[in-house]
Amino acid sequence: MRIILCVTNDIATDQRISRIAMSLLKLPAEVIVVGTSLSNSLPVSDHHFQSRRFHMFFKKGPFFYAEYNIRLFFYLLFAKADILVANDLDTLSAVFLASRFRMKTLVYDSHEYFTELPELVGRPKVKRTWERIESWILPRIKYVYTVSLSIANAYSQKYNIPVQVVRNLPLRATVIQTGIPLRKNYERLIMYQGVLNMGRGLELAIKAMQFTDNVRLIIAGSGYFEKELHHLVRNLNLHEKVHFMGRIPPHELIQYTVQADLGISLEENKGLNYYFALPNKLFDYIQAQIPVLVSDLPEMAFIVNHYEVGRVLSTDDARELAVVFNQMLSDTEQRAQWKENLRKASMELCWENEESGLLNIYRNAINRVSVTTGEYKK
Repeated sequence: MRIILCVTNDIATDQRISRIAMSLLKLPAEVIVVGTSLSNSLPVSDHHFQSRRFHMFFKKGPFFYAEYNIRLFFYLLFAKADILVANDLDTLSAVFLASRFRMKTLVYDSHEYFTELPELVGRPKVKRTWERIESWILPRIKYVYTVSLSIANAYSQKYNIPVQVVRNLPLRATVIQTGIPLRKNYERLIMYQGVLNMGRGLELAIKAMQFTDNVRLIIAGSGYFEKELHHLVRNLNLHEKVHFMGRIPPHELIQYTVQADLGISLEENKGLNYYFALPNKLFDYIQAQIPVLVSDLPEMAFIVNHYEVGRVLSTDDARELAVVFNQMLSDTEQRAQWKENLRKASMELCWENEESGLLNIYRNAINRVSVTTGEYKK
């Protein structure tokens, strides 16, 4: 059994893809991950699955997606495979067409509510293009899963199809700190990890640092909004209070996350994608057992309130956010209770408990494939 997972991003830092690929090896199956490689791409970690990376001529925009899907289609047209997996809408055209030409089983993994991304909400023509692709293909797919119940319900209602949920939970961590120490003297550390795009609440967090004492904000990640964030730090003269780490390989990142005193996930309500967001960094913070501060958005707020592992933010004012930062970092009694709750939550919210649902989806898909002949079962 051979499964090809397709994604447009850099597979070296895509934790969801890596976890899923490693889990699919247990079916058992041979797994190939297809992604892209940019000038600053990190090496792919030494996993047991194979990888293929396209060196792209175009780096972003419509030409990037067109180039990737054309190259992906021709790759899939001749690659040995039994199941083709499209990760997100930006790979779906090529994977769907290849699956139809070759009569292969198609699985769709939606990492987000793609047509409701902030980058598309304000661009109606571009959004309509992606919506046409989605509405043409998605109702034709039998095996669909996504990252949160809210997104699953939205797709189910919109296209009248069953959509299952496989959350972005990390592997259970047994951490022995080996990373470079981040803390200077007795300062307290706030951690943000993830993509540096608009709508992630990073501008607000940086501005709030003006009103904190003996606190430093650590930002681990990269993205197209990175230059603007650096510019903001320079303008506010906060280079001593905000530290950009750049991109860190996932297996190393937790060594830094566990050093923090607080993890933040402050997505703004810019479209349904963020409104329904259940980002992997929230679960990474929980696995590292550091208290969390999240936006007052339904999926994230439910996790934080249900497990009582932090607070939900209800302000977009930098001074008020700074007050929340200071309270969460200094309330010793509350932090002790959060730590105890985090210990329990980390045992439950882990990939070891989530992967059974993923494997059931693929076992059902495999039932449509003839193991002996490799032919598609009608």
